[in-house]
Amino acid sequence: MEIHTLVNERFLQACRRQRTDVTPVWFMRQAGRYDPDYRKIRERHSLLDICAEPELCAEVTMMPVRKLGVDAAILFSDIMVPVGAMGLEFSIRENVGPVIAQPIRTKEDIENLRPFTPSEALPHVLTSIRLLRAELDIPLIGFTGGPFTLASYMIEGGPSRDYLQTKTMMVSRPDLWQTLMDKLADMVIHYGRAQVEAGASALQVFDSWVGSLSVDAFRKSVKPFMTRIFHELRKLDVPLIYFGVNTGELLGDFAETGANVIGVDWRVPLSRARARVGNQVALQGNFDPAMLFAPIDVIDKLAQDILDEGTATPGYVFNLGHGVKPSTDLGVLRHLVETVHAYTPRQTGQGAR
Repeated sequence: MEIHTLVNERFLQACRRQRTDVTPVWFMRQAGRYDPDYRKIRERHSLLDICAEPELCAEVTMMPVRKLGVDAAILFSDIMVPVGAMGLEFSIRENVGPVIAQPIRTKEDIENLRPFTPSEALPHVLTSIRLLRAELDIPLIGFTGGPFTLASYMIEGGPSRDYLQTKTMMVSRPDLWQTLMDKLADMVIHYGRAQVEAGASALQVFDSWVGSLSVDAFRKSVKPFMTRIFHELRKLDVPLIYFGVNTGELLGDFAETGANVIGVDWRVPLSRARARVGNQVALQGNFDPAMLFAPIDVIDKLAQDILDEGTATPGYVFNLGHGVKPSTDLGVLRHLVETVHAYTPRQTGQGAR
């Protein structure tokens, strides 16, 4: 299957801290329930059904590219898909998230996780990527979950507010924690490598809930695994993005893991984030998704302020500070893309015309 030539590479250029003609933009959860056509598909197919059917997965991934004019596509999938392939059964409960009937709690539970070989465990995901690369003329972002976030679902049995079981295992059974995180780190490396080999142009690691940790806990119990992951994935020579919410105090450590791009949520101004990560990595973010419900003139002003901060130094990708909310108006998202592309930042680091 042939790979389509990329016509628009400004997302990749920004990730590499190169100058771009305009500021690139894409949105986390840019394929989702805000789109009426996606809602129709979900009436007939579950999220996991879509992930398992390459043609359908490719179509859903392409929807926001056609409708919004974004500068990158992101594979439609779920961070738990490879965990299921490791033998831990889960379901996706509407408005809740992943739910695991038999959480990981013991040494035997961890030992029962199967070795992960992407080509054998998830061939449909790799087929979806190949189909997309035969059609897309913009970069395709592959992704995985971060080991801490995956471990938290696996140990808690689902989403959590306090991560009590996870943190307890981390400090009271560091031997189990080490074994589980090693297995998950191996999976992330193999899965990321397979996605790039299938045609993904960049990888994002979603460590959504790692911001629940203190700086010391992150440095001791998570950062070594993330450093190993990015050390291995950097051999692929594609941009590597590391993102989590509530991670303002961790941003400096994020930048030391080896990621090329650091995702920033809306809680931390981009200028402050830049001061924490330095100038050797790119930034991505950080429009508050809730502000997409504000009046258009307010949205425009907020976006322009973020663009001025983000483009002060080379290496900036406009995005939300978390995923698109299901009730967001599609027309507002399209307008935001047009605003980002049309705006000439006051700074000259990137995107100024």
